[in-house]
Amino acid sequence: MHLTTDGVHAAPARRRRGRLLESAALALGCAALLGVLLALVQGGWGPLYRLDHGWIDALHDFARRHTAWTASMQMLADIGGTVTMRTLLGLAAVWLWVIGARMLAGWAMAQMLVGWLVGWAGKALVGRARPLFTDPVSHASGASFPSGHALASAITCAALVILVWPRASRAGRATACTAAALTVLAIGWTRIALGVHWPSDVLAGWLTAGLVVGGVTAAVELWRPGALSRDVRRVNWRTRPRVQRVLAPGATAGVPRESGSTSAPDDQ
Repeated sequence: MHLTTDGVHAAPARRRRGRLLESAALALGCAALLGVLLALVQGGWGPLYRLDHGWIDALHDFARRHTAWTASMQMLADIGGTVTMRTLLGLAAVWLWVIGARMLAGWAMAQMLVGWLVGWAGKALVGRARPLFTDPVSHASGASFPSGHALASAITCAALVILVWPRASRAGRATACTAAALTVLAIGWTRIALGVHWPSDVLAGWLTAGLVVGGVTAAVELWRPGALSRDVRRVNWRTRPRVQRVLAPGATAGVPRESGSTSAPDDQ
């Protein structure tokens, strides 16, 4: 799911429908998988129970015997905490608002707020207890399902990748996706390694993030068709590089000047 600029000769209506279906499919698929996971957790399905407890017990034992490892996991968890991730997405939303991409700014803020609300509601409704040890290496409060760290990091990283995708080269896109995936995996891993979440809690956080990202994007596309694409073009127009014009002014001598309007063309 990418918010791409539109080619001149393509069919905008078909592209909008494709983006809508793509976003809806992501949301519905993640919702279905999340429902199955929740049913397995609440039903005490044997294989999942053994996986959760086996990983947690083994990693807790390792963490008790390796304090440097535990300290590094805690530091990474603190750096990639929910406050940090929501702040990053909030700053991106503020920047988008300042440059006039108001719909994209609202989309980013909605991702952050809806993610927080859905995570809070999930914890309250499911009420799953966290792993309990007589000698814990870390502490966390509240219910366990889904993992807030996993949810917030996945939403923020996915949203940032979507925002940079239209302006990035193929190598840049690969780098952004790899960095985002590694960040999400690392933060999710810390919650298991520190013994404050079951592995299924982290998986639930990732699935909830997919539900939120897809659902919010589909809702915006239904409410204001094409508005996200228009804002993408507005971001491109406002942030395009100007260094070349300064260093080699003759390079653009034969290129027609932009219109004086500051608005991006509509996605007809």
